[in-house]
Amino acid sequence: MFVDEVTIRVNGGDGGNGCMAFRREKFVPKGGPSGGDGGRGGDVVFYASIHHNTLLHFRFNPEHSAERGRHGEGSNRTGRNGASVEVPVPLGTIAYDADTGELLHDFTTAEERFVVAHGGRGGRGNQHFATPTHQAPTHHEPGRPGQERRVRLELKLLADVGLVGFPNAGKSTLISRISAARPKIADYPFTTLEPNLGVVQTDDLKTFVVADIPGLIEGAHEGHGLGIQFLRHIERTRLLLHLVDVSEMSGREPDHDFDVILEELASFSDALAAKTMFVVATKIDAAQDPKRVASLQKKASKKGMKFFKISSVAGTGLKPLLRAVAAEVLRPDASTSSEPQS
Repeated sequence: MFVDEVTIRVNGGDGGNGCMAFRREKFVPKGGPSGGDGGRGGDVVFYASIHHNTLLHFRFNPEHSAERGRHGEGSNRTGRNGASVEVPVPLGTIAYDADTGELLHDFTTAEERFVVAHGGRGGRGNQHFATPTHQAPTHHEPGRPGQERRVRLELKLLADVGLVGFPNAGKSTLISRISAARPKIADYPFTTLEPNLGVVQTDDLKTFVVADIPGLIEGAHEGHGLGIQFLRHIERTRLLLHLVDVSEMSGREPDHDFDVILEELASFSDALAAKTMFVVATKIDAAQDPKRVASLQKKASKKGMKFFKISSVAGTGLKPLLRAVAAEVLRPDASTSSEPQS
């Protein structure tokens, strides 16, 4: 099961209480206050893990609490600090405060760490309150409570290239041909129910990551089909490949499909609609009417988009497409739009 958004509760450990104690030892005629300090509560720490790719584990464990600090003891003994809790999150996870909407942290680097809930400070023992005029203080401090908060976690996959298009436009077939990814492929709509990632290796042994998301349909921004909830996974990409089925088997018009997808992307975010996009005419081996292809190519040219014709099944046109994609996403100055959307 692919889970890309959850709300959880985290609690930092409470600080231990300070101790009130007095020395009562033989041969120590003037024993004074000897209450030790309480230990500090543990923190709740998130770290980016390469071994997790969904937020599913939070569905079964939605609360994470660190250990409280031990109380102080006599003879000026400080209580032990509480143990912190380390919680793994997938790369690409964004943490928000669920109550205020504040962005807490964006995990984009492996093993990156962030303290999401701090432990409370331990209270001071009565040894700290002795003065020349008040040599037997009975005052001591309680430990401070640990930080509590509700955290909303949102996963946005880290990929260089995003595949968009109508259902059955050939996205899953393409990613299965150019990478080791093996998504489900069938001749019915919405075969892809969750995002898939594939790593593509170029001829010079460089690599880039491609993300295939469930297909869009007209009205997706209103919740039709699978909706647009998966579009967040291509917000970080450098390049979009817009796949359009130009065969007659689809029963749709390529020009209309092209316009619909652009409108759905714009309805999700202006930044997504403004990304660099290549238009890819798919299933070219089954296209019997060249006018459908020519008309789509003309539309792409008017918008300044590069145009490619491929057949993933036959392998036609894949090498020129991959060379162009690699040249675009592996440029040193290629930038990615990774600003998190709240």
